[in-house]
Amino acid sequence: MESRTARLTLLIDPTKKEIFEEVCALHDLTPSQVVRQMIRDYIQQYGSPEQIARMPLNANANG
Repeated sequence: MESRTARLTLLIDPTKKEIFEEVCALHDLTPSQVVRQMIRDYIQQYGSPEQIARMPLNANANG
């Protein structure tokens, strides 16, 4: 995991949050781990080469 972290706060429908937490638990992952992976995937898909190059080398970890 990256050595420093920053908090990201978002609003989500309570039912979707509950279902998301259940699905994460079924895969033995925390919601934070899944959201971090989604962010990494989004950057890989839509980021510019310069932005992707700024990603930490260990960005493929689950943390």
